Amino acid sequence: MDWLAKISPYWPHLVAGFELLAVLLASAHALLNKRDSRAAALWLGLIWFLPVFGPLLYLALGVNRIRRRALELGVHDTLKRPIPANLGESQPAGVEHLQMLARIVDRVSAQALTPGNQIQPLVNGDEAFPAMLAAIESAQKSIALATYIFDNDPSGKQFVDALGRAVARGVAVRVLIDAAGVRYSWPPISYKLHHARVPFAKFLPTSLFTPWRVATINLRDHRKILVVDGQTAFTGGMNIRHGNVLANRPKHGVQDLHFRIVGPVVTQLQEAFVNDWAFVTREKLTGDLWFPELKECGDVVARAITDGPDADYDKLRWTLLVALSEAQESVQIVTPYFLPDSALVTALNLAALRGVRIDIILPAKNNLPFVHWASRAMWWQVLERGCHIWLTPPPFDHSKLMIIDGHWVFLGSANWDARSLRLNFELNVEAYGREFADAMAGIAVKKMQGAHEVTQAEVDARSHPAKLRDAIARLFSPYL
Repeated sequence: MDWLAKISPYWPHLVAGFELLAVLLASAHALLNKRDSRAAALWLGLIWFLPVFGPLLYLALGVNRIRRRALELGVHDTLKRPIPANLGESQPAGVEHLQMLARIVDRVSAQALTPGNQIQPLVNGDEAFPAMLAAIESAQKSIALATYIFDNDPSGKQFVDALGRAVARGVAVRVLIDAAGVRYSWPPISYKLHHARVPFAKFLPTSLFTPWRVATINLRDHRKILVVDGQTAFTGGMNIRHGNVLANRPKHGVQDLHFRIVGPVVTQLQEAFVNDWAFVTREKLTGDLWFPELKECGDVVARAITDGPDADYDKLRWTLLVALSEAQESVQIVTPYFLPDSALVTALNLAALRGVRIDIILPAKNNLPFVHWASRAMWWQVLERGCHIWLTPPPFDHSKLMIIDGHWVFLGSANWDARSLRLNFELNVEAYGREFADAMAGIAVKKMQGAHEVTQAEVDARSHPAKLRDAIARLFSPYL
């Protein structure tokens, strides 16, 4: 064609012009939007010194494009209520300082603290899966299920069969699976869900055929929510995988914690699911079918806290920081991935210097060796100020739990790493109550009883090649 022949001499100039424009736009976005100056400098280096690939990498991994869309699709509006007197305790002694924690999180979170809840821990898939399946089988009106991983294995098939039977008897069912998590098994469980006529959707799907979605490839829905009839909820850190049932693989399975919740706070977990479902499908779930009136039925004061790269950005991190600042006696942390940023490291160390007992419980053998190396490279930063690190023996422990002063519990899907606190969509529940906190502290103590305590001398005694390997892994900790 004549016009192609005319412009062909100018192709190199046109390509160079588009490349320069992409570099300038990506650089401007990084300068204006990155809160950490070191991250901005790193991205600028990649953008300018990797032609073509630098701006593309920034588009895929550096741009938060969910924030504007999620704000447009908000579907709930919660009126704040006063914080319950004495945080639900009949004796206020020992909980006065936690009133400040409750007040600050009240300003951070969109949700209100709700009294009158019951929270029951479910240890491993051996306890959690039968309870969840029984709730699905008993459903009469609605089922909302969100998970990161939904494997096509014996446990996954049990859930599909139960959901299919619920659909057949007229229950309104909605299932939301992360588009990356659904690919952890092959063929994916979506084929069985479709065959069982279970309505489902994938969160932020990407493929070679949808290159315009490259900016969301690093943003995943890590929340685990099951709400049945709007009255009973399950949440925690457990995916739907057969490996969570330790009776099947006692030495090579995955330990985890999940929780059964009843009471007014269930509405907040349902709202989190409904908001995510509306974001993905634009279907808004409303009315008594999904939001029945709930009565108080326990003594735990609780609140759901959502976090993600949208309007909820940094809420979990702020909650962790204020919880550590208010702790007076003890902090127990159970997490599979421990890669805190400098602010959280400082908060842990300040609490230890104030005389607070800090116990950090990690798996001795991680399912992600690179993460374990990066974590080990920074243990000295908390050990030298008096924090205690415990390594639990196999099988790998995926549990996520935090207890403050034997009264405040933080449970849910989030880990202590940048992926959970900056990139993923997460859901945690803060709970106030001595009896429940004592039970959770008992779980943490039981883990420590069979664990090995790491010493500063032990960390210092690593070989030079191991130290170098760990240090290199730590460089990538913001992206792990």
